[in-house]
Amino acid sequence: MPVVLELFAEPTSSNQVDWPSLVKEQECPYLGRTCIKVRKSEPDISIGTCSVAHGRARIPMIICPFRLLERRQIHLDCLHLLLSHEPGNELHIVPEISVPGGNVDYFLVSTRDQEVVDFVGIELQALDTTGTIWPARQEFLKEAGVRDIREHYGKSAYGMNWKMTAKTTLIQLHHKIQTFESIGKHLVLTAQSELMTYLRSNFVFDHVREARKGDSMHFHSYDFRHIDGTHSIQLASRDSTDASGISRCLGLKADPHVEVERVVEQIEGKISNRTRFLI
Repeated sequence: MPVVLELFAEPTSSNQVDWPSLVKEQECPYLGRTCIKVRKSEPDISIGTCSVAHGRARIPMIICPFRLLERRQIHLDCLHLLLSHEPGNELHIVPEISVPGGNVDYFLVSTRDQEVVDFVGIELQALDTTGTIWPARQEFLKEAGVRDIREHYGKSAYGMNWKMTAKTTLIQLHHKIQTFESIGKHLVLTAQSELMTYLRSNFVFDHVREARKGDSMHFHSYDFRHIDGTHSIQLASRDSTDASGISRCLGLKADPHVEVERVVEQIEGKISNRTRFLI
């Protein structure tokens, strides 16, 4: 198993990929545009690494949050939380809406006559890495026949930044969930199962239970499985809690509030034919 498992959404194990063209185009099919993960020293070069093999067990790990957008499955898995959605309403996927505590990655929105009926906030969380995987990426592309590949120096030395990823994730959720709870809406964290296992093992999670619609904070865990020569996400478990539950995880307190009209105004300002949810 190679170190880099997927590059620009293509499996590195495949011999059917035109790697020179793929690297030249630098396109992320999940975003429908150029990959936004770039090198700080060379911002014209997209890194393109979606997933890697981690540790001695070579566990497949997602390191780019947009990798979770495969087939829009994570959005479909949140449909049941649109409590006011009815047949005939249109669905939209709206990116980056600002709430106290930062931006929410996506909103799944139900509309009628271009007016918001209901919405669910969806946060994407992949594992941050330590060190660099760049040399491994360059070595793979050189072996794949990509000419004029920029030279790499040293060996790839990287790891999963479990502690920082987990703590940052919970702090951000803590800042945002009270807002969603105060306006009677749901916020969903989507993450790989291994990250959720780490959260349960290293933070207070005994009160986080099997998902209930009445809870404001939901956790959707996805397995990252190797199927038919490629990797694919599959919903593994759903759990939930409320704003107090997130505070209990961290032992912190916060009280951010925002009027629902402010959130709706932002959503309606971004709704267009491009955001319409097409299956």
